[in-house]
Amino acid sequence: MKKIKLLQQITEQGVVAVLRGETPEEVVEMAEQAIEGGIKVIEVTMTVPFALRAIEDLAKRYSSTSSDPSQFAIIGVGTALDPETARAAILSGAEFVVGPSLNPATVTLCNRYRIPIMPGCMTIQEIQTALELGVDIVKLFPGNLFSPSMIKAIKGPLPQANIMPTGGVSLSNLGEWIKAGAIAVGIGSDLTADAVKSGDYSLVARKASQYIEAYKAAKA
Repeated sequence: MKKIKLLQQITEQGVVAVLRGETPEEVVEMAEQAIEGGIKVIEVTMTVPFALRAIEDLAKRYSSTSSDPSQFAIIGVGTALDPETARAAILSGAEFVVGPSLNPATVTLCNRYRIPIMPGCMTIQEIQTALELGVDIVKLFPGNLFSPSMIKAIKGPLPQANIMPTGGVSLSNLGEWIKAGAIAVGIGSDLTADAVKSGDYSLVARKASQYIEAYKAAKA
């Protein structure tokens, strides 16, 4: 049941912060600010040096089962290329797994441990294969290669597919993606670029708040 609840929470939140950085400490700071700004689903990518340390630190502090809003967050791992990486992240506290591509072995492992897995797909064939493997949410990646109308095209033959565009989603087009049928969106560098450039990580919280407001407006 935990997997079902996690999927419900992720889709209810609707915005996933995809975090990259130079150190685990930097990513933890980004995550804290994103959570403060209202984005409660955090994806720590495995391109971060010592990424598992960041996942473990965040998983100890935040929980998807917390009744305290300040301590509620769903911590996951991104850029999981293989099942070994996914399993290590799960043992470090990751509650969901995201990959840049469809790796059947990774999907099998996540299904075994009842962990939501969101593989990156670009084609109808990849999405169909993902569904056949038991994937609940497909990451449309890279999203900047498509327009929101792509979701309607996908849902023509595959109306049962739940699509989460990632890459190229911004404040200016988030509403279009949601209204087109995206079940959630992944936000990457646009969330953190200003903060990294200026060294002021409170800008992540400010931008996160703007994304949450844009998401709520689109859903309304």
